[in-house]
Amino acid sequence: MTTDETKTTDALAAAQSATAAVPATPLEAGDGAEAAGDAPAGPSKSELKKRAKEAEKAKKAAERAAREEEERKAREAKESLDNAKQNYGKLPLHQSQERNGRSFLKFNKLSKDLVGQPVIFRARLHNMRPQGAKIVFVTFRQQTHTMQGVLVISGEKDEHQVSKQMLKYAQSIPSESIVLVEGVIKAADVKSCTIQDAEVQVRKLFTAVEVNELPFSIDDAARPEADFQRMETEDVQFARVSLPTRLDNRVMDLRTPTNQAIFRLQSGVCQLFRDYLNSEGFVEIHSPKLQGAATESGASVFKVQYFNSTAFLAQSPQLAKQMCIAGDMERVYEIAPVFRAEDSNTHRHMTEFVGLDLEMAIEEHYHEVLDVLDNLFLSIFRGLKETFSHEIDVIKKQFPCDDFLFLEKTLRLPFKEGMKMLREAGATDSEGNPIGEMDDMSTENEKLLGRLVREKYHTDYFILDKFPLAIRPFYTMPDAVDSTLSNSYDFFMRGEEILSGAQRIHDADFLVERMKVAGIDPASMQGYLDAFKLGAPPHGGGGIGLERVVMLYLKLGNIRRASLFPRDPKRLAP
Repeated sequence: MTTDETKTTDALAAAQSATAAVPATPLEAGDGAEAAGDAPAGPSKSELKKRAKEAEKAKKAAERAAREEEERKAREAKESLDNAKQNYGKLPLHQSQERNGRSFLKFNKLSKDLVGQPVIFRARLHNMRPQGAKIVFVTFRQQTHTMQGVLVISGEKDEHQVSKQMLKYAQSIPSESIVLVEGVIKAADVKSCTIQDAEVQVRKLFTAVEVNELPFSIDDAARPEADFQRMETEDVQFARVSLPTRLDNRVMDLRTPTNQAIFRLQSGVCQLFRDYLNSEGFVEIHSPKLQGAATESGASVFKVQYFNSTAFLAQSPQLAKQMCIAGDMERVYEIAPVFRAEDSNTHRHMTEFVGLDLEMAIEEHYHEVLDVLDNLFLSIFRGLKETFSHEIDVIKKQFPCDDFLFLEKTLRLPFKEGMKMLREAGATDSEGNPIGEMDDMSTENEKLLGRLVREKYHTDYFILDKFPLAIRPFYTMPDAVDSTLSNSYDFFMRGEEILSGAQRIHDADFLVERMKVAGIDPASMQGYLDAFKLGAPPHGGGGIGLERVVMLYLKLGNIRRASLFPRDPKRLAP
């Protein structure tokens, strides 16, 4: 086809297109209708105009929607840009990947000198509360101390930016998670934490260990009895965590500030015990707890399978201590478990407890032993008051009690004098009869005597001396003048016995005689007797129950609260 033919063809096509676009005139339409029969008329000019406007409107709406979608995507892209993402998050599993030598803050070492200084520390996330949309307050906990942390959203230009995403992450961390925190110490007035003059402005917040569902909250477990009393008069509700629930979930329970303080103080009792006796020339020993025979007479002993024979768990280190004295060690002590197979479900008995035992040779009189024991307790009481005042204050918030009273010169009462005080106060025996001066003292009467002594002598700590021989073990030395009495003593705290001791019989023949009087076959305790046949010096000692001392000093009400993992007739776990 030539160029001219191409141009002609294009012109004809354009003309046809233009003709098709021009609406038909009424005449043409009529003619067409007549020619085609009854075909419907096309849209009117007004209808076409209306359609054009709707098309234009739809076009603008589509353009506006597209523009808004682009703006939304741009906005989301900007918001997703988190300049603080390196300042928070979950840390990888700790496998000792590196050691940078950083100094981690311990809350109990916090001082005013650190105000304005950057710090790093690890702690439990105790609780969290948002304050509006831009601030979150976090309580961090280390053992008995809590400190407030603050996260505030800051601008992009802030070197230590806290972003909205970081704030949201902080609010998602479960309570009791272990977190790693970096921040700056700021002076502050805080009422809700133990650290009340400072807080940490958080710059970085990472979770090192997250937790699952909790059996109870630390706040509920640390709640004092006074809160529950408020429920009777105020419109408030609190959840009580029972002692069995605590012990079933002991790991959780141990995290409360109260328990942290209790077991730090318990550790302090052991350390003070060691320090004093070491200063007095004692040697610490470690005796076996598996034995071939019962340490003491009676049936309160645990039997265990020992290969093809039977062994017994030690009821006390009594024999071992005395053997050491016979071996010329002069003065010995031990801190070790003691086992008693007694089905006693009381507030002060356990089947396993920690015994603080000592034994020493006597030069002239058994009161030498009594003096050492007395000075030992006074040293412990003074040491607790001086060194553990913070822990005592923490414990008192949950278990309020009067300060433990003791005299510089300890009250020492003859047993008969104690019984006289009880009779004058109207004390009776278990059958309601007046007590005699040589009767054994019941638990109820011990407590009554404690109250009488506190009222009259203003002390919670005292000693009863010269017990009747008939109510003491067979190995107790009788009094040299009055054979009905013995060279024995008990120590008391808040009206409960915490130590029982005596001068021991060190002569083998005399021991056999006393065994027969007590109805014990000497052959059944031949191993005990053999320890004295090689010659043992006069000696005496005593045994202290660690948990009972802690319970009574702090007035906890139940010995299980002073035991890390208590063992009683009904509990063997955890």
